[in-house]
This record gives sequence, structure tokens and C-alpha cells, in this order.
Amino acid sequence: MSDISQDWKDNPRLNGMDKSKLDMLQSLAEQGSGKSASDMLPFLMNAASQGRNSGLKFSSQEISAIIEVLKMGKSPQEAAKLDRIVNLMKMIR
Repeated sequence: MSDISQDWKDNPRLNGMDKSKLDMLQSLAEQGSGKSASDMLPFLMNAASQGRNSGLKFSSQEISAIIEVLKMGKSPQEAAKLDRIVNLMKMIR
């Protein structure tokens, strides 16, 4: 695992987040790397379901922080795709 893949954990927006949540996010980051935007929706839906089943619940502030961190370093097009995926997930809930 490269140091770059760990950089997102040092983002101040994630300060105070439970270590078990950060560990789950690291696992998701590794599993989700290289997935296309069309593959991300089912992947994220499955990940959310797994998180709920394991008892992890993310607050709306934590979710917003995670999304902002995910968008860092992305092109405007990639960030827009991520926003669309998030909006789809909100509608599905």
C-alpha cells in the first residue's frame, strides 16, 4: 500500500472520526480504486449495507466530510460524477 493511499486519513475534516469507521473507509478505498463511475453506485450501495449490518452508522456531517475528501484531487468532471452518485444514493434511500 502506498503512502498516497493513506493521505486522505490525515485530512482535518475527518478528525475525531472513530478508528473503526476510518478502517472501514480504508478498506472501501482499496476495493473501490479503479472502479468506473457506473460501477461505483452498486459498490457504494453494497458498502453502505455492509456498514449498517456491522453496526457502523455515519452522521450526516461524517458523510459530507467523506464526500469532500473523496473529491479532493479529482477533476471537475469526476467530482461532478461523484455528486451525481451521492444524489442517486440519497434518492434511493
